[in-house]
Amino acid sequence: MGAVFGILGEYDERAANHALYLLLHRGVDFSKTVLRENLFFANNTFIYKNILLSFNGEVYNLNELKAKLSCEFDFRTQSNDEVIIAAYLKWGESFVSHLSGAFVIAILDDATLYLFRDRLGEKPLYYLHNNAFIFASEIKALVPFLQKIEMDEDALLSYLSYLAPTPPFTFFKNIKKLAAGEYLVFKDGKVKVERYFDLLDSAVSLIKDRDEAIFLIQNRLEEAINIRVSSDTPMASLLSGGIDSAAISAYTKKSALDIQTYTLGYKEFAKYDERANAAESALLLGVKNRAIEISQKEFIESCDSVLDTLDEPINDPASIPLSLLFGHIKQDGYKVVLSGEGSDELFLGYRQYFEFLDIQNLTNIKNKNWLSGYFHSNFSMNREWERYKRVFDGSLLFRTSGENFTDLQKNVTMKRNVRDNESLKYIQHYRDIFEASSHSDESIWYSYIDMHIFLGEHSLSKLDRLSMAHSIETRAPFLDHRLASLVFSIDPKLRYEDGVTKSLLKSALKPMIDEKILGRRKKGFSNPFMEYLIESKKISLIKEVNDKTGIFKKDILNEHIKQAASGGFKQHIWGLYVLSVWLKKYLL
Repeated sequence: MGAVFGILGEYDERAANHALYLLLHRGVDFSKTVLRENLFFANNTFIYKNILLSFNGEVYNLNELKAKLSCEFDFRTQSNDEVIIAAYLKWGESFVSHLSGAFVIAILDDATLYLFRDRLGEKPLYYLHNNAFIFASEIKALVPFLQKIEMDEDALLSYLSYLAPTPPFTFFKNIKKLAAGEYLVFKDGKVKVERYFDLLDSAVSLIKDRDEAIFLIQNRLEEAINIRVSSDTPMASLLSGGIDSAAISAYTKKSALDIQTYTLGYKEFAKYDERANAAESALLLGVKNRAIEISQKEFIESCDSVLDTLDEPINDPASIPLSLLFGHIKQDGYKVVLSGEGSDELFLGYRQYFEFLDIQNLTNIKNKNWLSGYFHSNFSMNREWERYKRVFDGSLLFRTSGENFTDLQKNVTMKRNVRDNESLKYIQHYRDIFEASSHSDESIWYSYIDMHIFLGEHSLSKLDRLSMAHSIETRAPFLDHRLASLVFSIDPKLRYEDGVTKSLLKSALKPMIDEKILGRRKKGFSNPFMEYLIESKKISLIKEVNDKTGIFKKDILNEHIKQAASGGFKQHIWGLYVLSVWLKKYLL
């Protein structure tokens, strides 16, 4: 655990130490900071000759790397950092391709700074380049160095579309972030960002046999889980009624590890509760389970502090209960938690993937021009309307599972003009990579863009911030890059041809998990956030802030809020509430 933080250029030592203090919650057990003229380098800095290293996260193959490098490097410590230095000395910038794990790495080699974010984005990394170049694991450590706090318009528009700002944008103008699989070079006052890993580099349809695919998934998943568990560290795991968390519990049980699982429930709303399913799963899997019940009072009272922890708007109402859950896990003494992120995106776990594949087939229909004209002339806020319009006018259909406001919805709701398909610019880079790759099946595109945006910038940013706020490290076995690359190398039709969500994964887990678990309908991490928001009257903040900012049209905003009370536009309204909290804190 821990954080990275550094400044290249002029700095005030007191301000730098304060920024470092703001990251203390990330669980820094030992801190070593290098202070020189025009250089502040932290945390846990490892020094080798003219090279400085700061590292946050976990690299799971360091022992293997050390054995491989021992004949060329004279290891003098037991530090894992020394292994990373040795790898860098041997392979240069490409050393990161030899690492397996979730990490952020900062290396200063003489006057050249390298920053690396792990392949699938489990660990975030932010930077600011003004009078100096400053980098940090969280935005809060960079905000004090802004000359003026301004909202980035691209962050706002991409957030409304995709639930979180897309790289390189953050809500704080001039603070940027690296995307998953990217690295940054800062030299001679210039910033260069490159990509070192891409899932689309995986061979196309290398594995065509279903039985072979299942066998490989079983082995790779077991390996991914095993390297993330430790018999020396008490570990916990999140357990819902679904198969992802069940898979983690089953494999840890197979490894003879006694893992504690946790489940959430809601005091006033049984329909959102997974405690009964989780209890049954725990019994079938033979693991311990503790159910945590959350009340409306707890949800509301912790809401502001949790949203503040996120640093910037991330539209996920699960943030509040998840933070409360991590609080209980911390109280019980656990510092490492296993989680199932990535499974849905890799194995097509969302039903809407199949809906989009069906709609995609309409691209071959005749008379599309007439249908395109009809849909453009008969606008509807309904999301199904938007899907068919895209198919008939030839625009990109799927734009992440987390797509929220469409461009036309934004145009209706906002006072500024938003052109149709304007939000494509925030994901066009990924689409260009997809179209230039050897992959052509649209289901691969679904997984690819979701791994980057819906997962990488939305779910994983939330998970990192909330877990680290409680000094807890999360590990996500499904995000093992070798497992992900394997899935991208399987004939994509094997993932969806039978119309069953997570078909390959379910088949792979049959020898270990009871059919009662495998056959359950997916429920998701749902919670009564809208009921709480309305009953507490906190929803009024949206109107209050909009009266001062004038971003949205009052009448349309009021209509959205009214519909949310009856179950419509719930995600939209939560997103506007989260935005309002941020606007009130930083700009009003």
